[in-house]
Amino acid sequence: MLSIRKIGVVGRTYRHLARYRQILTVFFKYGFGDLVELLKIEQYIEIGLQLISKNRRSRLEKLSRAQRVRMACEELGPTYIKFGQILSTRPDLVPVDFIKELSKLQDNVPSSPFSEVSKIIESELGGPPEDIFDFFEKTPLASASIGQVYRATLKDGEAVAVKVQRPGIKKIIEVDLEIMLHLATLMEHHIEEMSLHQPVKIVEEFARTLEKEIDYTIEATNMERIASNFLNDLTIYVPKVFRDTTTESILTTELVEGIKVSDIDRLEEAGLDRKLITVRGADIVLKQIIKHGFFHGDPHPGNIFVLPDNVICLIDFGMTGSVDRRTREDFIDLAESVVNRNESRATQVLLKLTYWDEDPDIRLLEKDVADFMGRHLHKPLKDIKIGKLLNNLLELAFQHRLRISPDIFLMLN
Repeated sequence: MLSIRKIGVVGRTYRHLARYRQILTVFFKYGFGDLVELLKIEQYIEIGLQLISKNRRSRLEKLSRAQRVRMACEELGPTYIKFGQILSTRPDLVPVDFIKELSKLQDNVPSSPFSEVSKIIESELGGPPEDIFDFFEKTPLASASIGQVYRATLKDGEAVAVKVQRPGIKKIIEVDLEIMLHLATLMEHHIEEMSLHQPVKIVEEFARTLEKEIDYTIEATNMERIASNFLNDLTIYVPKVFRDTTTESILTTELVEGIKVSDIDRLEEAGLDRKLITVRGADIVLKQIIKHGFFHGDPHPGNIFVLPDNVICLIDFGMTGSVDRRTREDFIDLAESVVNRNESRATQVLLKLTYWDEDPDIRLLEKDVADFMGRHLHKPLKDIKIGKLLNNLLELAFQHRLRISPDIFLMLN
């Protein structure tokens, strides 16, 4: 479990000064010194801001603000990369140009020394890799900010993929989240336009998401749950989990060799049916959301492989979402109302799917929904992308200060 302390606004903190200074230096470097000054941070923490020269920042005038935010996240490391990736799915919180830029964030980083990985395996599983596994390749198949994936073989000969967390990653994330929560608190106090977004709640939501992602036993359970939901469906495959060699910091699953869904040339060479793959992929997504109410929350091309006979294989279940039956029914109702251009009904359902701090102007909301439908629905039904349309409609809801749960946005992205 992550341990995150909330730093009070009143008083000063001397915790994690080196990391705090590093974060603020990066903010200045990428041209966000104005934000730091607005936070009046020197009132709350003795960090020696005078030591952080504004002249250190690179010449970045030609880059957009969105590009600079993305670069700052990459430089600040795992926690900020994950935060940017999640923000890229939230059009209610950030503008379109930021979403496009943040969606480019990649968390591929140099791998940790194998000696450190070996120590984690010995600590978690009770012995070095050579005692636990019949074979363990020392070079990782993939290296990300939170963990690294290795090819290995169990003692019974089963080929497996072993994901091992980076040394000290939990402590790094805890420190970053504590500082992030403090900065969010300052934003609510000093920047009026930011307080509307409730940055403290956003950081708290993010902390809960990371807490699940950093515990590999939760990911193992997610895999088994989705596999169980599709037990009799031969169009989808979820790798098997090996619980004897899985802990909070290590996840061992069946090694599946497939073709990335984005590798069109290899799909063609293998004689696979791209049209059928597309249909099956859409069907799997809809079944997860509408039928099961529990779904893979990060289905980008790198997490989808195609096996022989056009079988879809999903991997990386660290991020999942869930919606209750009533919400699923409301969403179907909303989609039907939009397609039928029933703005009154669409407005009513939209209000059922959202919550608010101040009572909205229902008449104005209905008018804007009607205008929205008029702009977007005058086209053949086959050309209407209902998922994108509903996402845009939820953006409209946010303009009326209506809030939507994170799982609903995850469902639409």
